[in-house]
Amino acid sequence: MKVLVLSEHDVEELLTMEACIEVMADALASLARGEVHNPLRMPVRAPGAPGLLGLMPAWRGGETPYYALKEVCVFPGNPKRGLDTHLGAVILHSGDTGQPLAFMNASAITAIRTAAVSAVATRLLAREDAAVLAIIGTGVQGRSHRQAIPLVRNIREIRMCGRGDSVQEAVRGADIVVTATSAKEPILRREWLSPGVHINAVGSSVPTARELEADLVAAASLFVDRRESTVNESGDYLAAVDHGAVIRAELGELLTGTAEGRKSESEITLFKSLGLAVEDLASAAFLYDAAREKGRGTWVEFSAE
Repeated sequence: MKVLVLSEHDVEELLTMEACIEVMADALASLARGEVHNPLRMPVRAPGAPGLLGLMPAWRGGETPYYALKEVCVFPGNPKRGLDTHLGAVILHSGDTGQPLAFMNASAITAIRTAAVSAVATRLLAREDAAVLAIIGTGVQGRSHRQAIPLVRNIREIRMCGRGDSVQEAVRGADIVVTATSAKEPILRREWLSPGVHINAVGSSVPTARELEADLVAAASLFVDRRESTVNESGDYLAAVDHGAVIRAELGELLTGTAEGRKSESEITLFKSLGLAVEDLASAAFLYDAAREKGRGTWVEFSAE
């Protein structure tokens, strides 16, 4: 039995941002229709270890069913070593037999699909005339969002804000704001933002980390990738519950027409992104088909037939 191995370069060549935006829209709509199974991620934190191992399994049925598992190590200190903070693999299995089909670079998949989901949210929620984009964070996700957001809105100005820059100055007058940082405490305040802004909050994905002040989350119209994940894993949401934060809808509900998005030009819309295993599964399934069609990747003998 042979399995397909896709490198970082293979993933980046095959999973274009344009294609991934549509793959993510389909995946989130499938989630809203109950066609996939997405348990909560399981973090493994060893005492004294400088990072953690996250396990993200998912199932998709249908004509070609799949199981997938993303196993990814998150090491915040890696950028000082010239490495991504997220390193691991996405493993794709046949949903009919359980046979492992492919091992793929998780860093590349995560970078592309996360920004693609934000692009889906921006397409659904940002004002049609949104033209000024501020991105807080200059790492992998900051760069991938710089590529993704202009694909869904006519962006005429992009502001990139790093550690030595003023967040307040960067977001002044912005129509779309992306927070893609490793911050543990809030770095974005409500009073800095213009009416009608759309925010994609991407950086924090654990209950103990926040990028947004609680009153901002409470004041915004809040949309999420998945309610269950948000109420269990999002520090931005959990810290704002006592301030009146309410989840309006999942993105998939907007895509399937069962919920309404932006209601006025002046409201602040907020997409809290946590990242879902079904997004990794959908990316892996797309890559598996594309690699076979285009003859990309490396086939490795994995076990005797």
